[in-house]
Amino acid sequence: MLGADQLWATFYGEVRNPEFRARSADRVEPMDKIRRLTADHMVVAKRVAPHVHSFIEVDFTRIDELRRRNRETWMARGARVSYTAFIAWACSRLLRDYPMVNSVVSGRSVIYRGNVNLGIAVDLNPGLIVPVIHDADEFSLVGIARRIADLAARARSRKLDPADIQGATFSLTNPGVLGTVVGMPIIPKGTAAILGTGAIEKRVVVVTDPASGQDAMAIRKRAFFSLGYDHRIVDGADAARFIADLRTTLAEFPEDA
Repeated sequence: MLGADQLWATFYGEVRNPEFRARSADRVEPMDKIRRLTADHMVVAKRVAPHVHSFIEVDFTRIDELRRRNRETWMARGARVSYTAFIAWACSRLLRDYPMVNSVVSGRSVIYRGNVNLGIAVDLNPGLIVPVIHDADEFSLVGIARRIADLAARARSRKLDPADIQGATFSLTNPGVLGTVVGMPIIPKGTAAILGTGAIEKRVVVVTDPASGQDAMAIRKRAFFSLGYDHRIVDGADAARFIADLRTTLAEFPEDA
């Protein structure tokens, strides 16, 4: 009979999938290494953290303006600055002010990470991998854009080093690139939160003229974001403040990022 320590170590460290009988028209294939590791990681991550998700809508008008105005300059510097780069830059700065979102529960203690290391999910089609931008808060917007492009290219060509996929303190995943309106991602093991970004689409919204105070209908590019967080350490109010500040940072994105 297992003792309590052995029982919990087994529960949090081992995954045994139930088996099912294949039918005559079925095709059975063994999982490859990436799929097997991903499957086990997802099961353990859900076992460990009590998941809660909060949602918010983000306006990309300001970011579209900056991309249009600076595209040629960025291209001359060899950088393609995607929407993901803007989101990663904003998250990396805000995580300094929200240490609980950049933490992990360890036993009866909380480890508040001293570095901001962003995991950026990359679709390998099939499969998924999450390379990491270490110390992302030290990069400029263009620097983050270059780092994302480099990691994604090396991920798809299977040239990542082990250090490139280790040490994340917060993660971003972008199901919106394939048209998903909003997702509820699983928090990676060893972290407290993950941001899911939905499709950026044109929507009719009500806007208020800052000069006259009058409301009007307008077409704006918008997206829904979801923040999945570990409710042992991140309270709902903390999550709400974080994504509200993220929305404001993206809507009023600084010129000199």
